[in-house]
Amino acid sequence: MNCPPEQRDALNQAAEDLNQRLQDLKERTRVTNTEQLVFIAALNISYELTQEKAKTRDYASSMEQRIRMLQQTIEQALLEQGRISEKPGSKF
Repeated sequence: MNCPPEQRDALNQAAEDLNQRLQDLKERTRVTNTEQLVFIAALNISYELTQEKAKTRDYASSMEQRIRMLQQTIEQALLEQGRISEKPGSKF
């Protein structure tokens, strides 16, 4: 396959992973038709990718919520700090 040199190792690893998946499927399912094995492997990989995308979306949403909470906490602290600084004799 033609790919940039910096991606060659990752592509080789992906090919090895696919080959291992096909071997495992062949042993577990007793399916000998290569097209069926490739289809099952592709479906499994697609499902795994969908699951990982959902996890990533959930994680990103959770992080966005945490960031908003931190921003609110910081803003509140800064407002309180400003009120303290405005008082006569304040050292802040």
